[in-house]
Amino acid sequence: MNRLPQTTTAEKGPVSLIAGPWPSYSQFKGLPECDRWVMYSSAKAYRQALEDQGLVMAETYDAFVRRVTGELDI
Repeated sequence: MNRLPQTTTAEKGPVSLIAGPWPSYSQFKGLPECDRWVMYSSAKAYRQALEDQGLVMAETYDAFVRRVTGELDI
């Protein structure tokens, strides 16, 4: 996992910025569609868990959604 130097935000103080995109979900593109939707839900939950721990992703949430849905072809 690539981390950029710590930065500071007004509302959170010092935060660790995670460089992305990370991880890739393209290897799951061949799964049935219902399984790809499960992977999408898991990807969102994983990102939320990282953010809940105080990590800030360099990739915006909108860019994350576009990337993951594109990688999963959903």
